[in-house]
Amino acid sequence: MSALILLSLYPTMQPLAERMRPRTLEDYIGQQHLVGPNGVLRRMITSGRISSFILWGPPGVGKTTLATIIAGTLDVPFFTLSAVTSGVKDVRDVIDKARNSTFFNASRPILFIDEIHRFSKSQQDSLLGAVEQGVFTLIGATTENPSFEVIRPLLSRCQVYTLNSLGKEDLLALCQRVLEKDVVLKKQNIELKETDALLRYSGGDARKLLNILELLSESVQGDEVLEITDTLVAERLQQNPLAYDKDGEMHYDIISAFIKSIRGSDPDAAIYWLARMIEGGEDPAFIARRLVISASEDIGLANPNALLLANAAFDAVQKIGWPEGRIPLAEATVYLATSPKSNSAYNAINKALQYVRQTGNQPVPLHLRNAPTQLMSELGYSDGYKYPHDYPGHYIAQQYLPDASMDETFFIPADTDKVQKRQK
Repeated sequence: MSALILLSLYPTMQPLAERMRPRTLEDYIGQQHLVGPNGVLRRMITSGRISSFILWGPPGVGKTTLATIIAGTLDVPFFTLSAVTSGVKDVRDVIDKARNSTFFNASRPILFIDEIHRFSKSQQDSLLGAVEQGVFTLIGATTENPSFEVIRPLLSRCQVYTLNSLGKEDLLALCQRVLEKDVVLKKQNIELKETDALLRYSGGDARKLLNILELLSESVQGDEVLEITDTLVAERLQQNPLAYDKDGEMHYDIISAFIKSIRGSDPDAAIYWLARMIEGGEDPAFIARRLVISASEDIGLANPNALLLANAAFDAVQKIGWPEGRIPLAEATVYLATSPKSNSAYNAINKALQYVRQTGNQPVPLHLRNAPTQLMSELGYSDGYKYPHDYPGHYIAQQYLPDASMDETFFIPADTDKVQKRQK
């Protein structure tokens, strides 16, 4: 008897997270900006027209579940691929199956690719033609920024929707649903006395929360009452710290501690968290990317060499591999942690982006416009522009911002910035 048949006959053999997986949008918890009454995905489902998209968010927030619900609601063929186990041949086989299925169905099938960020460039390339031809609707799921991990041609054909970590109210609602509806836990005497530790350890991850509840429930026998308190949760997770974390390490918690230690100029803590990630089997490229981001965001103009060294560490890891790659990562980590800090450029671009979104497309001043044709010259394009190199110090004051934004200031240098800002 196959494992699938056994699980269907004996649902209690399934993990709690699988038993509680929602089957409809009404049972789906969280992500109301996407699946709520006015959510874009709900409107797409209601209309019956689904375009290709990528779901981006941390683990355990419902990416796979949402894709499955969409396919089930629309009643279309549903194919899945895992980037961890599938090669180019597997991709082509699925494309052929999807193409054949369209002969018998009015609606396009859905191809769901979990962890699409792990697909190689050649694997992603093999999807392009089928997506363009409408052989299937592509739904990808990723925990990494798609703009870094998905090739541009494929990304341009997919809308990206961001899923957020579940909030307190969502997690508490999930707890109550489990205790009331799960075939196993509803038969047990479980009382939620305190929930702070439960929520803290889950970190907005529904799968972690369910794994913790399952771990706690397995510690009682028969009619024994299980009172869930903060102390009990902490004790049980210390005894079995990885039981609730299917990745073997608290991926996002540790990378957060790592970056914050660098930002806080504590090289000892930064090296410790780096060691935790290395020992836990973290992808070295993931660590290297975070170092590049930290060099830009936290060190910035206080030490522009930090970005160069972080990029060099990234390149070195890719060239020399593991385990020697730990050395340039450690070097970059210590360098960034001990470097002066500035987030002035980070703040400047965020402020400018907010301003642009509020004010729209303001016209470029005429003297700054390009004038490649006679007509443009006659219209005044580039007229009055002062070439800075023609002036002492290679500088001349003139207007560079749009007329309506002349008084705006976006960049405010920090005391540690090694730059000089000219006066307007």
